[in-house]
Amino acid sequence: MSQAIDGRAEELLKEKNFVVISTLRQDGTIHATPAWIDIQDGCPVVNSAEGRAWPTNLKRDPRVTLTVQNLENPYEYVTIRGRVSEQTTVGADEHIDSLAKKYLGQDTYPYRQPGEQRVILRIEPEHVHVYGG
Repeated sequence: MSQAIDGRAEELLKEKNFVVISTLRQDGTIHATPAWIDIQDGCPVVNSAEGRAWPTNLKRDPRVTLTVQNLENPYEYVTIRGRVSEQTTVGADEHIDSLAKKYLGQDTYPYRQPGEQRVILRIEPEHVHVYGG
């Protein structure tokens, strides 16, 4: 069942805060990695490259936990548990450029690798909770 992201949770995702994406490896252990995050139509949206560990984990098991910590006040954060509702390459290059603008102030993503295929992952939030706010 989907839960709306609004109020302070939405603000934390819109601000220049990083997300820690936690997925399950094939052996059941947790893989956690920092990334950039966006929100579109009330859902968290992240961007990666095909072949990296966490998008591969999410193809096998779509369950994910996102933790977005306020850079200005590290005691305030939001956790979002949910499932990947879509993985697509359509618009992924433009999306990473918009994230580069948000996080780096640059018009284009400067770390693109030759032959890299970007992918957008949209998360359907099932549980959202803000702590320390």
